[in-house]
Amino acid sequence: MSKIQALTGNYSASYGAALCKPDVIAAYPITPQSSVVEKLAQFSADGEISASMVEVESEHSAMSVVQGAVMAGGRAFTATSAQGLALMYEPYFRMSTLRLPMVMALATREMTSPETVWSGQQDAVSVRDAGWMQVFVENNQEILDMIIQGYKIAEDPNILLPLNVCYDGFYLSHLSERVEIPEQAEVDAFLPPYKSRHAILDPKEPMAVDPLTPGNILIEYRKSHLEAMQEALAKIEEVNKEFADQFGRNYGGAIDTYCMDDAEIAILTIGSMTGTGREAVDEARKKGIKVGLIKVRFLRPFPVERIREALKGVKAWASIDRSVVFGWNSGPVFMETRAAVGNADSTCNFSAIGGLGGADISLDDITGCIETLDKLKTEPGKKDTLWFSKPVE
Repeated sequence: MSKIQALTGNYSASYGAALCKPDVIAAYPITPQSSVVEKLAQFSADGEISASMVEVESEHSAMSVVQGAVMAGGRAFTATSAQGLALMYEPYFRMSTLRLPMVMALATREMTSPETVWSGQQDAVSVRDAGWMQVFVENNQEILDMIIQGYKIAEDPNILLPLNVCYDGFYLSHLSERVEIPEQAEVDAFLPPYKSRHAILDPKEPMAVDPLTPGNILIEYRKSHLEAMQEALAKIEEVNKEFADQFGRNYGGAIDTYCMDDAEIAILTIGSMTGTGREAVDEARKKGIKVGLIKVRFLRPFPVERIREALKGVKAWASIDRSVVFGWNSGPVFMETRAAVGNADSTCNFSAIGGLGGADISLDDITGCIETLDKLKTEPGKKDTLWFSKPVE
């Protein structure tokens, strides 16, 4: 029988990882991720998990260790944030392009500079084209559940790609919520032990890993990588349904929708702001505004067809981002959605940006975004970016 506890987002990640029975855990502490690995170290010291805990000197080493562990046929886990993610970038990129499946918790944070340790999603979106799958979650229960689902997606023999479970630093990592922790037997039934189908490192059979590769072979690598990303879209939906059937929690797959059946306008949210977004939709509906919400869960692979279908018939839409795309004067969800819908000028659309550097995205912010969208819905085309907190003059 599952048990209920009040857990921080970081502890939710720790419990989720422990339930997946990793063979190797290697990580280096960094705000706001540190307590993920602290809790796992406690589990190890108390004999509650059998994973080999590797204490490393940097995030670069942490990713290198788990890379070797997966090459040797094991299941591995790590976690990081912001500058730690930047430091591990070299082996991080290699992890995906060598097609090594694992799950990493990413407590998202702004990138320096100006100096900040507070919440934002700039770290995660800055590496969205490094070949990893990325899911952005809304609450602490979803953190735990998506780590479990993440291994099942990543380890599928038709996919074999690593996955980041991204959650908002401090807003989720350090705040406690009700979380249902499944029984180990339930997780074991859902997630079988990992059986590597790669060539496995073995001292008795030495082999070269990642030798210099000619362009024609590299093209095949990239082609198969992209094809695996597209395969993952169907697997995400399949695993979501299987998880819902077994555990009773359905997250919608690559996206989730709210009040979209008769919506004339829509907002797209990502991460923990989504709960506030639903409240704003409810308030707007009371005023007669037919607005719906699309929760973007997977940024990679980007669910193009599901986004298109969800926005079909909508007169206007706006994305709300907690990060920016340098050079595009917009947020990444806006840029990705514009690319997905194609003929974007047939609708009114704009990018809204807020919540940078730990700033709150309030109910008033999202309500104001909805009201602006409703006023502009009869004016097709891209509008100016809406900043929830104006920069200091």
